[in-house]
Amino acid sequence: MISTRKHKIYTLLKGIETGDAAAAAVVNPDKYIQHNPQTEEGGEGLADLFKRLSQTSPRVNIVRLFEDGDYVFGHTEYDFSNQRVGFEVFRFEGDQAVEHWDNIQSRKGPNHAGHTMVDGPTEAIDLNRTESNRALVKSFIEEALISRHVDKLGTYVDSGYCEHNPKLDDGVETLRSIMSAVMPDGYFKLSYNKLHRILAEGNFVLSVSEGTASGIHTAFYDLFRIADNKVVEHWDTTEAIPPAASWKNQNGKF
Repeated sequence: MISTRKHKIYTLLKGIETGDAAAAAVVNPDKYIQHNPQTEEGGEGLADLFKRLSQTSPRVNIVRLFEDGDYVFGHTEYDFSNQRVGFEVFRFEGDQAVEHWDNIQSRKGPNHAGHTMVDGPTEAIDLNRTESNRALVKSFIEEALISRHVDKLGTYVDSGYCEHNPKLDDGVETLRSIMSAVMPDGYFKLSYNKLHRILAEGNFVLSVSEGTASGIHTAFYDLFRIADNKVVEHWDTTEAIPPAASWKNQNGKF
C-alpha cells in the first residue's frame, strides 16, 4: 500500500497536468525551501508554476516513488512542450513538505543497449538491506567516482550491469571508459567532486552529487538498483547549474 506521504507527492506531481493549485496543499508555504533555481519560494510559487505549465497540456508519469525517513523521492517523465526525465526529492515535517530539490534533463535514447531512461523494475524490495545498500553506494561514489579509482569499479558493479544513460552501454567497461575520457584541454570529461546526499529504500539508492560534465558545473542524480551487494542497474539525470545571478531563489541547487 502506498504511504500517505507518497500519495501526497503523487497528487502534487499529477497536479502539474491540471494546473490545480490545491495539489500544492501538501507544501507548507511558511517553511518551504525551494532548491530549483528557476522556481520561486513557497506554495504560491508552485501554484504559479503549475498554472503556467498547464498551458502546455502537460503529461506527468511518475515511474518510481520511494520513501526514506522524512524524504520522498520520485523518478518522473514529463511531456510539456518537450519530453523530459527528472528526479524529485521532498523533505517532510509531519504531514507537509518543507523542502524540495530536483534534477531534470531532456529525454533521449534509447541507448545502444536498447534501454530507455526510465524502463526497468520500479518496486523496492529487500527493505531489510536499505542501510547496507546505502553504504555500498556511498563507498562507490566516494571511491570509484570522486577519488577516481576506476580499478575498483568491479568491486561495486556487477558484470551484467544494465545502463539506462542514453549515451552509454551495458557493462562495467562503459563506466571505465567514461570515467577515463579526457577533453582536449587535458581535464576529465566527467568529474564527480562532492557527494551531497544518499537516499534509499530497499534495493534502490539515489545519490545526489556535484561536479562537471565537459567543463560545465553540473548536478548528477544517479539511481542505482542493488542485488547481492553489487550495483546491477543505473538510471540518471544530469543538469547544468545556471549562474547564481539568474536564480529565482537563493537556496542553492543542493
